[in-house]
Amino acid sequence: MDRYEEMLSRYKTDLDDAQVAAAVEKIVRDNLATNSTPDVYKFLFSCIDLTSLHAEDNTDSITKFTKRVNDFEEEHPEMPSVAAICVYPNFAGTVRANLDVSSVNIAAVSGGFPTSQTFTEVKVAETALALGDGADEIDIVINVGNFLGGNYEEMCQEIEELKQTCRDAHLKVILETGALKTASNIKKASLLSIYSGADFIKTSTGKSEPAATLEAAYVMCQAIKEYYEQTGTMIGFKPAGGISTTADAVKYYCVVKEVLGEKWLTNEYFRIGASRLANNLLSDIWGNPTKFF
Repeated sequence: MDRYEEMLSRYKTDLDDAQVAAAVEKIVRDNLATNSTPDVYKFLFSCIDLTSLHAEDNTDSITKFTKRVNDFEEEHPEMPSVAAICVYPNFAGTVRANLDVSSVNIAAVSGGFPTSQTFTEVKVAETALALGDGADEIDIVINVGNFLGGNYEEMCQEIEELKQTCRDAHLKVILETGALKTASNIKKASLLSIYSGADFIKTSTGKSEPAATLEAAYVMCQAIKEYYEQTGTMIGFKPAGGISTTADAVKYYCVVKEVLGEKWLTNEYFRIGASRLANNLLSDIWGNPTKFF
């Protein structure tokens, strides 16, 4: 038994998908109405990683995208800013050159995003370049093929190497839960990623289906909680992929609040990856259709 399998042996990873679904249904049923308030909507807005990951992105479009975040702070000082702007790694410098809001971080996807199918050396170089251009946070994807093939050592050592490259920068590790399929796989991948140095674990890239699900979120939050209880290591959670409506976002808030508790209800430990959600939250906060971003 290697150290990764030994670590997994300390946790319950044989999960029943039907029981997970039932637990999620109960959390949403019992808490959605209570948490559907303007204050929660504002909090969720402050947790957004405002994202542009399109094939047609270019320097001009990312510059305009970034300046809208500047404009928002100037025009709506009563509102919190989003947590971060998330872009491809080659645009980290563009965001850095144009972002005026000090509270907003710069996140860059890296490591052969979205498939993670390239050389580890390329992933390290890409990550280092993004950090050198100004990224504060790096979002990578686990090597799903290695995980499903049972090659935990290679998968984990790559995460460890990328965390070393990040140093003090936050490393968000995407599990691509839709490809993992089962609650048991999601629990194992969560624990392995945390053990390997993830500062956040994230559901999905948004580039494959299914993307984020509440069931995956529940299992990932359980893993974060149990790891914290055993080790004292506290890491963050980020659902991403297909979360566009206010109601959807509040459902994820309910899961985080019920499983992890108030301690995680800060944008230091809770993020939402979204591009459309920001406008929908603003529409519900202000009571009229809004397309600011």
